[in-house]
Amino acid sequence: MDPSIVWGIAYATPPIALLSGAVGSALGTLEVASASLSVIAEEPAQRSRALILSALPMTQTFYGFIFMYMALVRLTGVTEMTLFKALLLLSMSIAVGLAELYSAWTQGKVCRSAVVLLPRTRGAIFSMGIMLAAFEELFGILALAFGLMVLFMVV
Repeated sequence: MDPSIVWGIAYATPPIALLSGAVGSALGTLEVASASLSVIAEEPAQRSRALILSALPMTQTFYGFIFMYMALVRLTGVTEMTLFKALLLLSMSIAVGLAELYSAWTQGKVCRSAVVLLPRTRGAIFSMGIMLAAFEELFGILALAFGLMVLFMVV
């Protein structure tokens, strides 16, 4: 196969992780932010808690960016690219991106549930909501860690 095509595959695929993480963050933020509007209108004193919970799903965009950046930096030091390595990078970018997307989206659902309960619990559910949202966050962190491990072993 033409080396320029192989290099093109290798350089074009890391942004998939960033794009997928950003889509997941947007979906997750949409989930919780739409609920936050109702809660803030009903009980303005819960505004800061609702805003914090609404921001949590955004972190997976950073994880996608970190994977993309590390992959592109790693590629600059490579002198020979095989089709196998390029396709492995493609599959890792897709895997990391999908994990970030799903993690952010489900984190938004958890945060939405916590936001909806803020008025009923007078804010007492806030810390538990953060804790439960951290469980979903862990999947995004693990996806990034596993993706970087494979990246540094293969590329």
